[in-house]
Amino acid sequence: MTSPAQTVMGLQESIEQRRAARAFKSDPIPEEILKEILRLGVRAPSGYNLQPWRFILVRQQENKYKLKACAFDQPQIGQAPVVLICCGYRDVAASEYIESVIQIGTDFSGLNDQYAGYVRSAIPSFFENHPSFSTLEAWTNRHTMIAVAHIMIVAKSFGVDSCPMEGFIASQVKEAFNIPQNVDVCCLLPIGYATEPLKDYGGRFPVEQVCFGESYGESL
Repeated sequence: MTSPAQTVMGLQESIEQRRAARAFKSDPIPEEILKEILRLGVRAPSGYNLQPWRFILVRQQENKYKLKACAFDQPQIGQAPVVLICCGYRDVAASEYIESVIQIGTDFSGLNDQYAGYVRSAIPSFFENHPSFSTLEAWTNRHTMIAVAHIMIVAKSFGVDSCPMEGFIASQVKEAFNIPQNVDVCCLLPIGYATEPLKDYGGRFPVEQVCFGESYGESL
């Protein structure tokens, strides 16, 4: 089924044109476009398909001002029509949660009984030993930010701008928006239509400086 929301630019252009918007118009994002941004954004990958991301959509102006007060009064939070509080859910190793992920995979024919058995045994062991991360918060942040990156690129493909923000006091955000103890605030993401002009492209290090061949520091 084709979505009624239509993109205005392709993938390559969306990546190249995306900027962190420092100011937003008050124009609302059409509901069908917002829904499609979220739908495609959460198609992001995650370990064992655990999908630990959670997003709070803040649209009421009084709540945006409340959030703004937790984020050093940065103006884009009060300006953007939508601000996402991007969170990571920690309880992904609970048996009932694992079963819900297995059920999703079964419903979409992407998971058979053999793999389901493997998932039931592998996930608890993975989080008990955590070989590739130091804390559970590090793992949930890692995966949530993959989804945030997807959302930003998808949004740009619809002509919608964004601004990933880590300048906030997490404890204040959690208290103000009833975020439970087992959920971490990873970033804030205002989305909407930027006031022109967007800032100029800031450049990136050349590929040869950040990509290595076979071992760290070896020339690509």
